[in-house]
Amino acid sequence: MNNMENKRAPSMWARAGVVGLCGLSIFALPGAAAAQASKPASRPSFSSKEIQMVAPALENYTQGLLLGDVWARPDLSPRDRSIVTLAVLIARNQPLELPFYLNRALDNGVTPGEISEIITHLAFYSGWPNAMAAVSATRPVFEKRKITSKQLPSANVQLLPLDKEADDKRAKSVDENFGKVAPGVVQYTTDALFRDLWLRPGLAPRDRSMVTVSALVASGQVAQITYHLNRAMDSGLAEKQASEMLTQLAFHAGWPNVFSAMPVFKEVFEKRQGSAGK
Repeated sequence: MNNMENKRAPSMWARAGVVGLCGLSIFALPGAAAAQASKPASRPSFSSKEIQMVAPALENYTQGLLLGDVWARPDLSPRDRSIVTLAVLIARNQPLELPFYLNRALDNGVTPGEISEIITHLAFYSGWPNAMAAVSATRPVFEKRKITSKQLPSANVQLLPLDKEADDKRAKSVDENFGKVAPGVVQYTTDALFRDLWLRPGLAPRDRSMVTVSALVASGQVAQITYHLNRAMDSGLAEKQASEMLTQLAFHAGWPNVFSAMPVFKEVFEKRQGSAGK
């Protein structure tokens, strides 16, 4: 039997009628979420003058260092920097800055569908409330740009092929370690995450891993970085790009979180270089 399943059925959750974020149109939110989303979005950032009235040095660093220098560094494209930054803001539940960086992401080539999938993905990795806050901040941006739900991935999509041998190995390891601790978590880790969410085609595997790694670093969750960083690099993320992600993350998630993550990145880089040299 071929390790790669050539055809994958549409999402089991869509077939079963379980509505995920991709099936929940941000243009038709229920209840309180709809009321909140209909309100004018908070300003994405303060004007230069407003910042200067409180912290002149911060405004100088924002314009000259962050937006003028960091975002122009060559080893990570503006599109990838936007993906990393959106992941940080959603993971840390910081919707105030989202409109500015959503517009920047769209201008840098991130598609509305990819933004939809980033929000959906982070519901699992940063929690549903954070994702819903991102939905509320994103809706006015989409409306202003005349982006409709027809441009977004549906809940029911043809999934990418599954590497069954590799995923069976991952599932067995998780079950052996935690099956008796939290069988529900173990079940959904396989059924909902790795055999459904991760196989949605609206976000490339490399970018999905990049979103995950960014969220883990931003949240200080270093224990999971090794697996997901290796997965990202297996999917095409170059070492220079991964390194430059840390530079971007230092400014948007803070130096302490990045310094906590750097030993893990270092170990992954060294092991992969050692394996490549054999």
